[in-house]
Amino acid sequence: MLIRRERPSDIDAIAAVHRAAFADQAPDGGEPVEVPLVAALRASDAWVPALSLVADVDGEVRGHICLTRATLDGRPVLALGPIGVPPAYQHGGVGAALMHASLGAADALGEPLVALLGHLEYYPKFGFVLGSTLSIDPGVPDWVSHFQVRTLDAYTPGMTGEFRYAPAFYEL
Repeated sequence: MLIRRERPSDIDAIAAVHRAAFADQAPDGGEPVEVPLVAALRASDAWVPALSLVADVDGEVRGHICLTRATLDGRPVLALGPIGVPPAYQHGGVGAALMHASLGAADALGEPLVALLGHLEYYPKFGFVLGSTLSIDPGVPDWVSHFQVRTLDAYTPGMTGEFRYAPAFYEL
């Protein structure tokens, strides 16, 4: 498995990955929100091309993750999501490989932190903690219980306040 940057030729495969990964969450059997979310993020200034990664196995895209520009009290930080792996390839290390590669890349680029809304049993394995423990608030009360943050080397303890995703996260 190779974790690499997304290429223009991967766009349809990435949509298919998220369509399969989130099919059970699609409203009325329609398109999962993650598919148009990735497209909207890709078309925005929040998109960070170096941080949209795929898991490539023999030329087949088996997973995707993207980190996009967000803010923390007006300062630039990153948001993780979506991350998707089709059910046929879950529990085989694809998601973990994408997580490790994206966090390593973000750290290498000098980013201070990555935030996400996600499963409380999965993401702590990668160093994520509840945002509230670092005085970082997602700005939406319903999100507080699953809002998590992973600090990187450029993080400083004074980085607190309200986290804001790219506008696409609030529009879909």
